[in-house]
Amino acid sequence: MARLEKQVLIKRKHGLHARPATLFVQLANKFDSSVKVKAGKETIDAKSIIAILSLGLNKDAKITIIAEGEDAKEALGELANFIEEEE
Repeated sequence: MARLEKQVLIKRKHGLHARPATLFVQLANKFDSSVKVKAGKETIDAKSIIAILSLGLNKDAKITIIAEGEDAKEALGELANFIEEEE
């Protein structure tokens, strides 16, 4: 089973507030792979809106996306692109 990770910089103007966080979680849930987000010392389930919002991620925050499973490469690519998009 593939385990991949990538560090990304949040470029979205408002970070991952309610709306983009919801879209991020919906995107993560499209994949069968386990997806986690690491910010600082915390690692959370990227498929949980409550967990994502609890991180309070703002623009220019660095996070690591970790995907593990059969479609990890696709999950990591799409989620990283989403985070790095400028609204």
